[in-house]
Amino acid sequence: MKLNEVKEALSKLNEVNFQLPEGTFVPPHFHITEVGAVKRNFIDCGGTLRKEETINFQLWEADDFDHRLEPSKLLGIINLSEKALDLKDIPVEVEYQGRTIGRYGLDFNGSFFVLENKQTDCLAKDNCGIPEKKEKKALATLGNDEESSCTPGGGCC
Repeated sequence: MKLNEVKEALSKLNEVNFQLPEGTFVPPHFHITEVGAVKRNFIDCGGTLRKEETINFQLWEADDFDHRLEPSKLLGIINLSEKALDLKDIPVEVEYQGRTIGRYGLDFNGSFFVLENKQTDCLAKDNCGIPEKKEKKALATLGNDEESSCTPGGGCC
């Protein structure tokens, strides 16, 4: 989800909620302690120089159980961050503390924000000898079509 999509969603909400990938919600008394511009310059395992830019929201919860971040307040924080950090309309990621700091993609389902698990991946599979995944088929389905079936006297054996 890009920054302008987040702002558009916030403009339609009465309250801000984030759902974790397993379905539970970040407690409603969370704070957004950071809005950051994250720039990564790296070389993948195939030797290709890559650049990645994201916007990071860090969610944190304290013991102030009466705290609620209103959508208008979060929009204000985002607007200030856009000016101060020269943010572009790029993808937003969310950091949230579980057993360790988790990094999530962000989506919106029309009612609340959804944190999506992120996965590592090889960006240079063709350079590191990683074979393409083969399509898995159930043995029971093999040979069920006319072309691949073998019949007695058909000359296929």
